[in-house]
Amino acid sequence: MKLNIANPTTGMQKLVEIDDDKKLLPFFDKRMASEVSGDSLGDEFKGYVFRIGGGNDKQGFPMKQGILSNQRVRLLFKKGMSCYRERRSGCRKRKSVRGCIVGPDLAVLSLVLVKKGAEEIPGLTDDNKPRRLGPKRASNIRKLFGLEKKDDVRQFVVRREVKEKKSKAPKIQRLITPQLLQRKRYFKAQTRKRMEAGKQMKVEYMKRVAEYRQEQKEARAAEVAKKKKEKK
Repeated sequence: MKLNIANPTTGMQKLVEIDDDKKLLPFFDKRMASEVSGDSLGDEFKGYVFRIGGGNDKQGFPMKQGILSNQRVRLLFKKGMSCYRERRSGCRKRKSVRGCIVGPDLAVLSLVLVKKGAEEIPGLTDDNKPRRLGPKRASNIRKLFGLEKKDDVRQFVVRREVKEKKSKAPKIQRLITPQLLQRKRYFKAQTRKRMEAGKQMKVEYMKRVAEYRQEQKEARAAEVAKKKKEKK
């Protein structure tokens, strides 16, 4: 079985081939997203902890989270489900996928490094691969660089070189600027004005309704008085 180990902190990835099934025994019958110690894989992996991210069986069918089986099943897929890409709007398709429980029939098992051990693994922990694309959202940029609210996020955007002397940066999402706050205040003031105008109009309307009812009452009283006068 091949183990595809990814290290999110360094951005490195390594493919390790393990022929001895005894070394893989701790991984068998474990579900996706469960954490497993890497001590059984060899001395270089002592102290390491991995999270099972997924895998493919020998025929290339991917593992799907939530299917509590260690074999292949046929499911009816629709838009939004993993392991399926909708080709036409509203189209559903029955496909074969592998269950989320690890077994010996897998060809590749994807692992994510959760905890680093004492020794360095060449090609996985000894080097650092720079991120091609950085985060876009303001809060994620703050989290990446450990910034405070008063720090200017625009100075920390990860730029990438396109050509010589030319670089690109993403448009920062959810960035709080003075213009945004001013716009927010303006919209709130507009809403408040509309509410006050509505209240004023309601008061005037109720006043006019009361006047109209009084006029109707007086007109009716005058009509009744006129009829009484005629009878006499």
